[in-house]
Amino acid sequence: MAHSKTRANDGKITYPPGVKEISDKISKEEMVRRLKMVVKTFMDMDQDSEEEKELYLNLALHLASDFFLKHPDKDVRLLVACCLADIFRIYAPEAPYTSPDKLKDIFMFITRQLKGLEDTKSPQFNRYFYLLENIAWVKSYNICFELEDSNEIFTQLYRTLFSVINNGHNQKVHMHMVDLMSSIICEGDTVSQELLDTVLVNLVPAHKNLNKQAYDLAKALLKRTAQAIEPYITNFFNQVLMLGKTSISDLSEHVFDLILELYNIDSHLLLSVLPQLEFKLKSNDNEERLQVVKLLAKMFGAKDSELASQNKPLWQCYLGRFNDIHVPIRLECVKFASHCLMNHPDLAKDLTEYLKVRSHDPEEAIRHDVIVSIVTAAKKDLLLVNDHLLNFVRERTLDKRWRVRKEAMMGLAQIYKKYSLQSEAGKEAAKQISWIKDKLLHIYYQNSIDDRLLVERIFAQYMVPHNLETNERMKCLYYLYATLDSNAVKALNEMWKCQNLLRHQVKDLVDLIKQPKTDASSKAIFSKVMVITRNLPDPGKAQDFMKKFTQVLEDDEKIRSQLEMLVSPTCSCKQAEGCVREITKKLGNPKQPTNPFLEMIKFLLERIAPVHIDTESISALIKQVNKSIDGTADDEDEGVPTDQAIRAGLELLKASIVLAVLSFTHPISFHSAETFESLLACLKMDDEKVAEAALQIFKNTGSKIEEDFPHIRSALLPVLHHKAKKGPPRQAKYAIHCIHAIFSSKETQFAQIFEPLHKSLDPSNFEHLITPLVTIGHIAMLAPDQFAAPLKSLVATFIVKDLLMNDRLPGKKTTKLWVPDEEVSPETLVKIQAIKMMVRWLLGMKNNHSKSGTSTLRLLTTILHSDGDLTEQGKIRPTLKYHIQLWDPPHRKDVDLLDKPDMSRLRLAAGNAIVKLAQEPCYHEIITLEQYQLCALAINDECYQVRQIFAQKLHKGLSRLRLPLEYMAICALCAKDPVKERRAHARQCLVKNINVRREYLKQHAAVSEKLLSLLPEYVVPYTIHLLAHDPDYVKVQDIEQLKDIKECLWFILEILMAKNENNSHAFIRKMVENIKQTKDAQGPDDQKMNEPKAANVLGAVNKPLSSAGKQSQSKSSRMETVSNASSSSNPSSPGRIKGRLDSTEMDHSENEEFTLASPLPGKKTDKREDSDLVRSEMEKPRGRKKAAITDSEEKLGIDDLNKLGQEQKLRGSQRGRKRPAVVSEVDETQWQDEKRLKEDVIESEDEQNSPPKKGRRGRPTRTNNGGTPKEEPVAKSSKRSKKKPPPAAAAEEEEEEEERQTENIEQKPKGRQNRTSKRTQQSRAGRSKQAASKENESSEEMDVFQSSSPVSDDIPQEEVMEEEEVSAINIAIPVFASLLDFAFTKDIY
Repeated sequence: MAHSKTRANDGKITYPPGVKEISDKISKEEMVRRLKMVVKTFMDMDQDSEEEKELYLNLALHLASDFFLKHPDKDVRLLVACCLADIFRIYAPEAPYTSPDKLKDIFMFITRQLKGLEDTKSPQFNRYFYLLENIAWVKSYNICFELEDSNEIFTQLYRTLFSVINNGHNQKVHMHMVDLMSSIICEGDTVSQELLDTVLVNLVPAHKNLNKQAYDLAKALLKRTAQAIEPYITNFFNQVLMLGKTSISDLSEHVFDLILELYNIDSHLLLSVLPQLEFKLKSNDNEERLQVVKLLAKMFGAKDSELASQNKPLWQCYLGRFNDIHVPIRLECVKFASHCLMNHPDLAKDLTEYLKVRSHDPEEAIRHDVIVSIVTAAKKDLLLVNDHLLNFVRERTLDKRWRVRKEAMMGLAQIYKKYSLQSEAGKEAAKQISWIKDKLLHIYYQNSIDDRLLVERIFAQYMVPHNLETNERMKCLYYLYATLDSNAVKALNEMWKCQNLLRHQVKDLVDLIKQPKTDASSKAIFSKVMVITRNLPDPGKAQDFMKKFTQVLEDDEKIRSQLEMLVSPTCSCKQAEGCVREITKKLGNPKQPTNPFLEMIKFLLERIAPVHIDTESISALIKQVNKSIDGTADDEDEGVPTDQAIRAGLELLKASIVLAVLSFTHPISFHSAETFESLLACLKMDDEKVAEAALQIFKNTGSKIEEDFPHIRSALLPVLHHKAKKGPPRQAKYAIHCIHAIFSSKETQFAQIFEPLHKSLDPSNFEHLITPLVTIGHIAMLAPDQFAAPLKSLVATFIVKDLLMNDRLPGKKTTKLWVPDEEVSPETLVKIQAIKMMVRWLLGMKNNHSKSGTSTLRLLTTILHSDGDLTEQGKIRPTLKYHIQLWDPPHRKDVDLLDKPDMSRLRLAAGNAIVKLAQEPCYHEIITLEQYQLCALAINDECYQVRQIFAQKLHKGLSRLRLPLEYMAICALCAKDPVKERRAHARQCLVKNINVRREYLKQHAAVSEKLLSLLPEYVVPYTIHLLAHDPDYVKVQDIEQLKDIKECLWFILEILMAKNENNSHAFIRKMVENIKQTKDAQGPDDQKMNEPKAANVLGAVNKPLSSAGKQSQSKSSRMETVSNASSSSNPSSPGRIKGRLDSTEMDHSENEEFTLASPLPGKKTDKREDSDLVRSEMEKPRGRKKAAITDSEEKLGIDDLNKLGQEQKLRGSQRGRKRPAVVSEVDETQWQDEKRLKEDVIESEDEQNSPPKKGRRGRPTRTNNGGTPKEEPVAKSSKRSKKKPPPAAAAEEEEEEEERQTENIEQKPKGRQNRTSKRTQQSRAGRSKQAASKENESSEEMDVFQSSSPVSDDIPQEEVMEEEEVSAINIAIPVFASLLDFAFTKDIY
């Protein structure tokens, strides 16, 4: 050893054997050859060779000289680096180099050589790999820990390795690099920020995308050194997040990206960092909070993340950001929800409440993304979302924004198709979402055309996919219809009707285009285009596109022929698809990727194309029905329970009704012997509803049976006769209509039915009277002239005298106001049918020449007047006796508390009958003001069901423009209804009726001269007059009652004045000012009726209006049961004054002088010479009951009843006379819409939309065009014919549902209720507030669809009142005008 040291000290370099001196004097090639030998020598040496280590020490020092470290040749440098690496291995743990600078130079030199690893295809790659392997295995760089510049060395090494790593390197290279770098971190004393940045920069998304291998290397390094490097990572984030020292690192701006990557690599790296994020979530900086929210959304939503369970405080803090004030933050939270639901179903419970709040967020985008998140998760797996989350989507189908509604509807449709039609998750999942189909169809009730079009598209693509094979498609439709609820069924029926109507409109357009071009045809085409446009989205653009399409049809015969085939009744589903494809192909433009014109035409074609129903489809549907009849259908497998006792059960019932609906929209498809034979089999079934549906199908499709199917005719006729004579009432009704529609010898058939029924009528056998009365009633409506004499005798002697004027059977004791149908006494049911029979008889006659209409109206109002007990003998199922205080305070009497349910039924029947008759112009003319006012009070009846059904009938007549405008004023009384749901529904109906009339005026410019009978604003005078004669309004100084009336008035005005369209506010104000100058036409000489209001009274009334329909609760109202003891506050109303004369005796007063100062001339009432007597009569106290009718009176017929009414009632005003209209000055100056509507009058409109013509009141004529029943007449020109339409035309559609009205009425349990104190003498005014509150508490939530069904976009044409005839509204006392004036000046403006 001593000798060796001596040699070392001598500085003599010893080379391995065979190796000569290596110096700059030799060539590069020779230097490389000699260095290779040196490398081989060092490679073979190990650490135990002490002599060799000493021998080659000077050589080791020589190889570290600048000559080699800075040599220009890379091969030389590589070989030297390999030698140096081996030297560090051999001399470890102590290196032969002691100078820190020299060590730095050496390691920097080795690091530079490692760059050669980048080229894996280099011949020298193995030597580079050997270099890496050697220094990694020996951990040579650990020597640098003691150097001051160690950080520079390590940083350069890390940068080099991260830069050279690529996808050409194998796993060994990757492993040696990790070993090398991890040893530095794990064994070193510290990790500098620069070194940390060198590692972390590879995690930044931009770098990650550029060099995926560097990212993987950094990821492996961090996993290997997680425990050692975690404090330095924590310190970095503390400096940046908590202290805001962003200058310490260039990566400060990527801090949140780094946190996410580090969490994905190893969550332990951030154990101390995550609590800092909770602090950042509460930062005042919106952008900073947003970045943290985005970060945590990814961390919580990651598939394998357990962060929510591991760090619950952070999770709860994050959930709080769902309610952040900053919109982008809430939006980000909502977007995160879908990932969280899909990857972490256990967190759905925590998210539900927050998503519920966000589903009502004011921002449209957030509500939209809530739907997207829930639907996305549900489509992946239905189990990921609970029922609450699906309900949020359900609610958003009614969102105010179309984008949100569309997303919700489409989402539900996709879920339904996946889990219900395709059954991807089994029957349980299908059952869970069974409500979707009903909800989607309910949306068809919405007024928006976009909603309705989307429902149609959803039905064709998702609910009953049109691309299914015919049998599968019909099976799908069959079971879908079998499981729909009643409102969805109505919506689906309406959808088919609307599509059929539009199909007819397009067919008419094609026919017009084919005609020679004239001015008249051009106007007709334009009118038809306008009608079609209303059935398309964005009517403004649609109008331009339809004009363009019309021009295309005129020019291109091929497209026209394709469209003609498409709308043909014989078009099959396959042909329809081909026609649509050819038309769109011809209209398309390859050079124009987005073609709005083509999109609009596609909308039209989708609506009119028969993609579901054709002859083949009907045949398949009939076979499916037959399978259910035979019990061979797989009903149980489809989830539809089958009752074996009735073989088909509910699904067959509804499926049969499907056919009834389709028979109306696709009658041609039913014309086959197989179909009719199957329907005959249905007629013989025990299920009444199935037989009813079959009869409806025969009625709709049987026009050709007599000619084309004689064997069906011979088999059908005896069945119809049997049904008409002995079948259930509804079947008897349809049987009569079938005979009328099918057989040419209907007069003979009617005679064969009428005569035996007429002779067999027995007033004592109630159970066998209902069907004959129904049958005779419909015969009277369809063939009034054939049986004119016997019908009049039948009504006078049997209906009135034997049925209505007699009470025979006592009933059970009850204090309820309403009972189910099965508990109603047979006698009451017979009386109801008797009333309906009289109404049908009058609707068939359509005239009052024999005064039958006057007599009937007098009878009906007497029923209302007597609270349903026409005879007032107390025989209608007597119950209990109570001592009650009557209007006359000095007297107390024992009176029978009559059977209220039967009386309620009769009041309802009488009220509905008057409304029905009012829809016929000839009978509306003879309805007196008192009768109208008495009928109006039915909407405030004390029985909930009476109010509900009467309101339905009223709404139905108004929405179809059949009832005159004054009947809309009755809706104002709904503000007094004690049940909140009834008030809300009444408001909804009122809004719809007003919109229907406004839309009708917009679409029919030619009816501008009929504004008095159509313009909704003209309902205000009618309303004021009706409220002025409210029996509760008896004292001018009654402040509480004035407030109540103010609420009623505002119930109407609030809707009318929601928008100041066409300066309507000024128009109404001017109209009210004109009203103030008038006297009440019902009592122009009555000073008390016309007295002005004191200012102090108005001031007391003029308080801020409450919400519409809400009653004041400060004092006892009209609903209270305690009667007012003061007789002066309860004068008789005009409708209750006894001794009223027959209107025929009042004709002489029509030409007498009458004071008129109104801009709106009204119906003239009689000028009575005994007005003082009238006032005295009005001030008399009234008793509850009239005197009982004597036995002799019971035997009187209708004519005798007229005379009896003359003796019992005070004179009533005559209402049916015409008065010349007095034009208001405001018509020209303040109602500009009228002028606008008078311009561009279209002379020849299509029949469906022709304007009301002069000469008749109440409703426009119904036409066949547009899907109306066949019996209704067709208007041939713009001038109305005086010829009467067939008797069934006016009433048949309403008769379809009349018998159903009470079947599904919601039962309202009530306790004992007494009559109201003020309104009782005139009508059942309502229940006490206490009883009403009980009723409200016990009742279920009302279904808004219960009483309304979808109305097609085209309003059925009805005859409307003439301007001259509205002169009946010469009304409004100064009291109301002043009250309204204050409402305008103080509350509204």
